[in-house]
Amino acid sequence: MTPPDAPQNRWSDLDRPPLNVTALRRGLLRPESLWSGLEVVETTGSTNSDLAERARSGDLAEGTVLVAEEQTAGRGRLERSWTAPPRSGLFFSVYLEPGDDVPVERWGWVPLLAGVAAATGLAKAAGVDTALKWPNDLLVTVEGEERKAGGILGEFAGEGIVVGLGINVSLRADELPAPTAGSLALAGAVSTDRETLLRAVLRSLEHWYGEWKGAGGDAAASGLQAAYAAGCATLDRTVRAELPGGNSLVGQAVAIDGDGRLVLSTEDGLQQPVSAGDIVHLRGAAGGLT
Repeated sequence: MTPPDAPQNRWSDLDRPPLNVTALRRGLLRPESLWSGLEVVETTGSTNSDLAERARSGDLAEGTVLVAEEQTAGRGRLERSWTAPPRSGLFFSVYLEPGDDVPVERWGWVPLLAGVAAATGLAKAAGVDTALKWPNDLLVTVEGEERKAGGILGEFAGEGIVVGLGINVSLRADELPAPTAGSLALAGAVSTDRETLLRAVLRSLEHWYGEWKGAGGDAAASGLQAAYAAGCATLDRTVRAELPGGNSLVGQAVAIDGDGRLVLSTEDGLQQPVSAGDIVHLRGAAGGLT
């Protein structure tokens, strides 16, 4: 135990022990497993950037997992930054190669698949109801309010796709980067053991990826489309889609279509699929934000 008068630094939080890479490899790297390699680094700019660079060089096997105890330049959608104290969350990326089994036009489902896997794994291991905000946010409830506790970013690289996940695990209220942020701990998680949570998410990801790839990337046939819709907090709500180019669209989110797009029913009676954009959940006639 650290003496009370010992110098403190950002790595000395006893409530946030380091990950045990040996134990993680023992539990995940089995001969029949999707996961072929797992590395834990103390700090890096972005695990996605690191894996993408290796993928572009051809020096990367499918199923490689890179975990960082701290990210200094973590990225979300729309080039937003993602920061958190060391060892306060799960910051990792995986490399997948759907290959000839799945047409490239269906690869856009992979980040949504990762969302379903993360929500499923966290619900089991942390005991926290985790909802999906289209397209790539993980939501938890803190003091009766929806809060963002995680995000997912996918990018094509090499012969495959790199998918990164950032999940706030033990962040305390005074450490949150924004009033709309949350963490598993603040949502009442029964466990914040990061090794347990990481194993659960990766095993869930392996399951859903196998189902989806086995169905040739058909989200309906694999059950992925239905699973995403069932866990999506965006559906059946009035939302504003802030689209690329500065335009916006308001409507009721009524479906996730076969291409993973969010379908909005607008005031003029049209059903408009949205393939990319920032989604704002609206509440009430006055349009209050949630």
